[in-house]
Amino acid sequence: MARSWWGWGNDEDALGGAELAALIDRVGALLPGADLTDHAPPEVADLALPPAKVTPPDSLADLCSSDPTDRAAHTHGKAFRDVVRNLHGDLENVPDVIARPRTEQHVIDLLDWCSAERIPVIPFGGGSSVVGGVEPRFDGPAVTIDLARLDQVVEIDRTSRAARIQAGVFGPHLEDQLRPHDLTLRHFPQSFEFSTLGGWLATRAGGHYATLHTHIDDLVESMRVVTPCGVSESRRLPGSGAGPSPDRLFLGSEGTLGIITEAWMRLQDRPAHRANASLQFADYASAVAATGAVAQSGLHPANCRLLDPAEAFLNAGVTTGGGVLVLGFESADHPVDSALVRAVEICREHGGEVAEGKRNPGADWRSSFLRMPYQRDALARRSMIVETFETACTWDRFEALHAAVTTAATDAIRQIAGVGLVTCRFTHVYPDGPAPYFGVYAPGTWGRTMGQWDEIKTAVSDALAANGGTITHHHAVGRDHRPWYDRQRPDPFAAALTAAKSALDPSGVLNPGVLI
Repeated sequence: MARSWWGWGNDEDALGGAELAALIDRVGALLPGADLTDHAPPEVADLALPPAKVTPPDSLADLCSSDPTDRAAHTHGKAFRDVVRNLHGDLENVPDVIARPRTEQHVIDLLDWCSAERIPVIPFGGGSSVVGGVEPRFDGPAVTIDLARLDQVVEIDRTSRAARIQAGVFGPHLEDQLRPHDLTLRHFPQSFEFSTLGGWLATRAGGHYATLHTHIDDLVESMRVVTPCGVSESRRLPGSGAGPSPDRLFLGSEGTLGIITEAWMRLQDRPAHRANASLQFADYASAVAATGAVAQSGLHPANCRLLDPAEAFLNAGVTTGGGVLVLGFESADHPVDSALVRAVEICREHGGEVAEGKRNPGADWRSSFLRMPYQRDALARRSMIVETFETACTWDRFEALHAAVTTAATDAIRQIAGVGLVTCRFTHVYPDGPAPYFGVYAPGTWGRTMGQWDEIKTAVSDALAANGGTITHHHAVGRDHRPWYDRQRPDPFAAALTAAKSALDPSGVLNPGVLI
């Protein structure tokens, strides 16, 4: 299949036919009067990209490309503002060279060249960043190092249930290589099909599990990272108290300290036992209380996602006064029915009722979940503002944070677009708090939608910062979240991170503008 240069996923999987017509009808019914005129993306040949500013040395030339389509596809990530800029042909800062190393030595050689010439380097996995993490948003030349050819499971330790895996492997290919061994990493972010292990590690991605192993951090045994001053490889251990963790330095470093080339990852046996249920609530406060009680019960559901009434209606087709809680348990070792029974009991104590009948809200929502990025792209072509923002907070702060964020988003939408919709779901839950994920849907004005979204995003981000939330739970910082990340992190830590950057990347070439 052909990857879309301008939007999400594969060209062949884009919305069309009855699916597209149904989406447009739903949006038209929710937002009457919205201008839903389609605007097709430009052809790469019509973009008039500037010529490449740098030429790789002969020793690296066979790894490198300056093909226009290659350069266009590596210019932006996959956020709403990225898609909108692509639709308008607005590719202001384009990487000059796309390098595809086939070995770790190639990565070292590429970094040596760029460091010596002081050419900024952008490490690139699947390019699914939604925070401006992979674009050269600066003047001057840029080289993007695409790790996609480093895509093998190199070694499996069945006894310890772990594997040494190259960082450029995409989610489906990783699982295909583990399946013959009846093993799985069991890390399934929404971007799973179009993101890589290295990208997950560099951004501390959130995955399949709503509880326990929520972040990729929890699955890392050791890492190997190429930096301009040498290769860092941590020791394989189930745990260690030997000083600060080397892996923690590079997890979430977003390509600013080094390029992750491989990692030993903790695996699991493939689940054989599953149990699922969806519960509906009459009021949202009760639904939130029930979700918190399940999170604190010690039952550890694999899935525990609360959809508010707007989210349940829009993406699961369910009308409910208080929302829908999607619960799921799984195990490779033992039946999990009793855990589900107890979780349902907890929910019923808070007024929840199991959804009956032929319709399965959980299954409907999961199906819609995988199509959401394609739906976003179809609506972006029609001047709609469709984007998300996510956070985390403690349970005691959630009510105030939810109210503040919803008010900020609604007020901004009213000023910009007149009408719109704000939804909320919990993607992950912890004993001490949830990770709320908000969606914004509003009619925009063609040619202005990126700026309109930026105004909404600023209002919401300020509300998050003022009400005890994090600027990101699992989307990373990139360039888009930098102003609020700078306010969130402690000053002594900022100084230490800056010092680490100077020590590991003395020429300052690695992903300038991200984190630091």
